[in-house]
Amino acid sequence: MPIPEEVTGDEIDKDVRQELQSLPKTLAEDVARNLVMVARLLDEDPEGAYGYSRVALRLASRVAAVREAAGFAAYANQKYSEALAEFRAARRMTGSVELWPVMADCERGLGRPEKALDMAGTPEVHKLDKAGQVEMRLVAAGARRDMGQLDAAIVTLQSPELASSSVQPWTARLRYAYADALLAAGREQEAREWFAKAVESDRDGSTDASDRLAELDGVDFVDALDEGAEDAGESTAVQDEAEDGDKD
Repeated sequence: MPIPEEVTGDEIDKDVRQELQSLPKTLAEDVARNLVMVARLLDEDPEGAYGYSRVALRLASRVAAVREAAGFAAYANQKYSEALAEFRAARRMTGSVELWPVMADCERGLGRPEKALDMAGTPEVHKLDKAGQVEMRLVAAGARRDMGQLDAAIVTLQSPELASSSVQPWTARLRYAYADALLAAGREQEAREWFAKAVESDRDGSTDASDRLAELDGVDFVDALDEGAEDAGESTAVQDEAEDGDKD
């Protein structure tokens, strides 16, 4: 797959670069460039990212960072079985629990929410940092919802992190998930309050909380192009009427 000339491979994280030092220099550079492309395309072009991840995997399947990147690319394309296999391989290589939440979410994707809940109750969760523990809580709540346990999902999300007034990288997503669970349970007024709190903390637009809040407030967004087309149509109709009057 083609890679832009300006992508050198030096853009990758220093820890990943260190992992690649076990490879011959030219090979390491090729792998690094493909990993850069995976990172660049993952959000906007998941299929493209997946293609580059497969190239990197063919070149260096024994590098944990490569297996992890392949896992996230597969995950972004909803290839949950493949993603889980790659995450497990990366975990075996590093011994890290960092991927535990996304591995649990893969179990959800495979239709096994009970397995995801089991993973949420293992000792590995206590080894996660705060961000990882919040992510695990989100996955567990999602699993509860998959099983139709809305009240349990709401309780799962109730935590010191949710109640905290400080804004952390996970705050907006946590508040959004809580608001969404409340709304699903028919608690609309509470949901509105938490969508509003999610909007306050969503500094990078990682959620559509503002749109959800507007929906609850009954605000309709009219597409500017559609509005322009309607205005043009009205103008044409008026002009036609005027011309018909002149003919009479």
